[in-house]
Amino acid sequence: MKIDFARLNHILIPKTKDGRDRFRASLLGRLLTPIGRLYSALTEEGRTLFLVTAIVGAISVDVNGASAYWFFAILSGLLFGSLVAARGLSIQGTTLTIDVPRRVTLGEEVVFSVLCRPGKRSGPLRIRGPFLPWDGTWLGDLPGEIREGSVTMRAKFVARGLHHLDPFTAAAVTPLGLANGPRVSSDAVKVWVVPKPAKIARLPVATATRHQPGGVALASKSGESMDLHGVRPYRPGDPVRDLHARTWARTGQPAVREYQQEYFQRVGVVLDTDTDDPDRLEAAIRIAAGVIAKLSRGEALVDMLVVGDKVHELTVGRSLGTLDQALELLSTVERGPKLDSAALVGRLTPHLVQLSSMIVIALRGDEERKALEKRIRDRGVACTAIVVDDDAVRAVEREETLSW
Repeated sequence: MKIDFARLNHILIPKTKDGRDRFRASLLGRLLTPIGRLYSALTEEGRTLFLVTAIVGAISVDVNGASAYWFFAILSGLLFGSLVAARGLSIQGTTLTIDVPRRVTLGEEVVFSVLCRPGKRSGPLRIRGPFLPWDGTWLGDLPGEIREGSVTMRAKFVARGLHHLDPFTAAAVTPLGLANGPRVSSDAVKVWVVPKPAKIARLPVATATRHQPGGVALASKSGESMDLHGVRPYRPGDPVRDLHARTWARTGQPAVREYQQEYFQRVGVVLDTDTDDPDRLEAAIRIAAGVIAKLSRGEALVDMLVVGDKVHELTVGRSLGTLDQALELLSTVERGPKLDSAALVGRLTPHLVQLSSMIVIALRGDEERKALEKRIRDRGVACTAIVVDDDAVRAVEREETLSW
């Protein structure tokens, strides 16, 4: 089993902001608060000097046998003097605003634009980002000191999900650059890290449509036959061929026929999460994202996403919803319970009456997955399985185009 050292290094640090807030409010968190305040009060240079001072202090324990205690006293004086002087570097009135995209694809850089508006008495300020969770890394050099304007900071995350980061901070720095003054903070920042959809050229999905009484509100029209929905007043740009002569003659105002499509291809996607192999699960998630992306670009409506044993209703495609909604949902997927086809179909039964087909993204081709396909077909819905085998996992990792 592969050991994730990055996660182990942060095993005592909660990943979520709620978890970190609970830790700060706990007894252990309150006991560690003075250490955290000292850490945040020192700059990067100050922390390095603090470490050097501690080493010199250990060497100079024997005052009679060595004169290194003089260096310890000088270094300690510099640190203590900087911390005292920093208390007077107030920057009241300074504000920080963070501009960051709502979501970013896994593996891509996240760019944070930090806008600083200084107060009346603010001098040069040093901007710093929050401590990142285990899967995050700051990229490039730290920004220097600025008086006002914006700086750009870049980070990269290697795990999917919602990343709720602590605030960014700004502070004035003492002349020797060893300590920070009182800090001002921005609002907390949220970033969705979503999976990258796999490249899919062709899907084995049935093209049959299913009658939807009353149509689907707000769905964009396709080239299929339309049912007469009613008559409404003419609006500039309406096709002349849709003019309704009888209504126009009766009211004296031009009117047009309004049509509504009542047959749609509505597809449900089932994502199997019953596996101990994280690479296979990641490949399945990317394939699910690719399937939804492929379907949403056509005439189909992706009506439902089933993750493990949880049913999520969504409508993506035909100008009704966006792929981003599905990607955010897929970004939170974790390993699920053992697949129980009978129980899952029981939960799906109320939804199947509207679906024309189902796509099952299966992690294995065993009897339980085949039973799931059969139970869905027995309820009058076409069902196709995509098995994520070793070849599919390698193809996804190599960014190859998949076709079934």
